[in-house]
Amino acid sequence: MAWQGLLAKAVPTVVTGAVGAATYEALRWGVAKFPLREASVTVTAWGMRAARGAERKTATSAEQVRLTVADVMAEARERVGEPVSPLVVADSYHDHDH
Repeated sequence: MAWQGLLAKAVPTVVTGAVGAATYEALRWGVAKFPLREASVTVTAWGMRAARGAERKTATSAEQVRLTVADVMAEARERVGEPVSPLVVADSYHDHDH
């Protein structure tokens, strides 16, 4: 009778442990078969494409802003009566070599 009570308590624990071990092994096998490197390369490539696209949009927007400001400045100078000269981007002075 004492064995029966002990067995009734032990069986669910053993079954839970066996199910847990089987689940762990299945996950370990699945992760080993998953192409982790290929997935990492794919995600990195997506990030690089997104960054390149954002860089292009930023450059285009910056050029558009520059042209708009130049047009506004030219129109303002015409209204004031000053001669309109094109905008010149000054290079910054570097006293060292790169």
